[in-house]
Formats: sequence, structure tokens, C-alpha cells
Amino acid sequence: MKITSYEATALLIPEDDPLANMPEEAGRKRPVIILRLRTDNGIEGIGVTFYGGKMTGSLRVAVEELAALTVGEDPLRIEKIVAKLRAGTGDSCGPGGIFTLALSAIDIALWDIKGKALEQPLWKLLGGHRDRVATYASGSLRRGLTDSQAQRAAQILVQKGFVEMKTQMALPGNPTPAEEVRRIRVVREAIGPDIKLMCDINQRWRPEQAIDIGSRIEDAGLFWLEDVTTADDYQGLARVTAALKTPIAGGEYLYGIAPFRQMIEARSVDIPMIDICRAGGVTQWMKIAGMAEAFNLPVVSHVMPEILCHMVAACPNGLTVEYMPWMLALYEETPAIENGQLVLPTKPGLGLKFDEKAVASFKA
Repeated sequence: MKITSYEATALLIPEDDPLANMPEEAGRKRPVIILRLRTDNGIEGIGVTFYGGKMTGSLRVAVEELAALTVGEDPLRIEKIVAKLRAGTGDSCGPGGIFTLALSAIDIALWDIKGKALEQPLWKLLGGHRDRVATYASGSLRRGLTDSQAQRAAQILVQKGFVEMKTQMALPGNPTPAEEVRRIRVVREAIGPDIKLMCDINQRWRPEQAIDIGSRIEDAGLFWLEDVTTADDYQGLARVTAALKTPIAGGEYLYGIAPFRQMIEARSVDIPMIDICRAGGVTQWMKIAGMAEAFNLPVVSHVMPEILCHMVAACPNGLTVEYMPWMLALYEETPAIENGQLVLPTKPGLGLKFDEKAVASFKA
């Protein structure tokens, strides 16, 4: 089997909130790149990447330039292709930025091809530790909502059967610690004591703020506090992690596998969070998960649950999947949720198929 052709397309996907119908900003759209990688025996693998922002056009070109290097290659030899792509840049790109984002789309598509060729779902190929995996609702309880909106959204999520969900602090403006504390209590009161509640800071606090506010809300029983300060401040993160009883999650902003070594060795976080686009695809995601397992740490995913459910379910230290619904409209069907868990697909590869009408409507 050989790769024969490719097609990369730029899309603008609405950032709606289908989970609680409480979008932070109505009409906002996210630019993404989708990839189709085709083989001489009729198998097509699909991949997705984003974070290009105003450089999404550049990201699409990078995906195409790297995909061109895969033509004629055996898609089952994924590490060989990854090495070829790295060499093809002249070692000028390093582990981060546009190169890694483009690599991720190709790597995802290669694993989709492999699963289809071997007639196995990806989660089984990668280890198959479980066929269902915990998931949490994300994107509905954002910091831009009013207290009453956040409370209503949280109640809707509970009514829909979610037993895990994530909110945000580092509220707009310049809130006092007391205002931050009030907000987390509003959400906790709305969902009761038994729902697992996470909270994302999106790198907006200094370490001392994280320690101060984090200590004030320890009785709220958060499942984790996420990205409390600048992602590459490994020492600052470690200070927060050591000071608080609440587990600290982080890592979604890191590119490639090497920064995770620094984060894990510095004991910066209790729960590494791995973003598949910034990590470099399925191949690198699983390597990071294995490194975390060696340090007795669980791992969690970041966005794209329709793909990441495979990785979290495959590894023994996979904890839960972020159910961020940004990309769900891209596909004809995505994994179902039953009793707060994602049911892993039995179809080969990713088990996904683009909804062609949706793709056509989202074209940039």
C-alpha cells in the first residue's frame, strides 16, 4: 500500500455551545484545517489541525507541503514518515509551531489509514485498555458568563447526565480574590457536591495568585485546577502544586514531547494534559502518556473528544476526556455518551467520516 494523493482544506467552524446553549460570544468561529490522505487501494485517512489563527492559510500550506513528502510512502510505517517530514524541513522548525501543527494532521490521518487497513478501531491498535472512558463537559461554563448564566448552564449539564464538567476563573476585568471565590461557589452550589468540577485559568494568574485563591477554594472540592500560570514556568507551577491540596493539571500549551519531560521531572503538575495538535499527533501523544505513566501520573486530553477518546481509552493511565464540542459538526457521527462515559467506536480507524454538507458550508 502506498500514499497517492492528499487534500487540505481550510474551514471556519462555529464555536457554538450545543451542550447548554450558553456561548460566551455568539457567532464566533474557529479556523481549522482538515486533511484527506489517500492510498492506492482506496483507503482514505482523515486528519484535523488548528491553532493557526491569522496564520491558518500558512498552516494549510504547511500541511500540503509536508503531505507531498508522504506520496509514495507506505502509510503503515508511521515513524519512518515522521522522520522524513522532520528531515524535510532542514531541521529549521524545531519541535513547535506550524511544523508540529501540520505534522499532527498527517500523523492522525496515517493512524486512521492503519486502523482501516487492519480493520481495527484506533483505541484497540494503541492498547485497548478500556472500551468506555470518562468524559467531562467543557465550553459551557466560561468566564464571560454572568453568575446566573453559569448557574443555569451548570444545571442543564447535570440534567443532560454529565457527572464531570469544567468551569473557569480568572474572570474578566480585575476581580478581587473574593469575587473569584464567589463564582466557583455559585457553580458548585448549582451542581451539588457529587459532580466532579474542574476549573481552567488559561495561564492568567501569577503563581502567588494561584496559591492564594486556590487555597481559599479548597473546600469547593475541585477535581483539578488547570493551567494556573504560564505553561513553561515549570518552577512556578511546581510551587503551586506543592502548596495546594487541589490537583494541578497542565500541558495543553506545550509543543512536542521534550517539554513534558521538563514539566514532569520538575513535578510541575499532578495531571499532564496533552493536546494532540501541539504534541505532534497520535504517535507523540502516546509517547507522552507513557512517560507520564513512568512517573505514576494520569493523563487527560484537550479538545477534539471524537479523536482523543481513542488515546485516553487506550492507555492505562488515561483519566478522562475533555468533551469540547467545537469539531463535532464536522462528522456524520461521533461517539455516544452513556452514563457520563464515552462509548468507543467499533468502526476501523478513527471511526469518523466527514459530513460533506457540513464541510462545504464551513469552507473559509
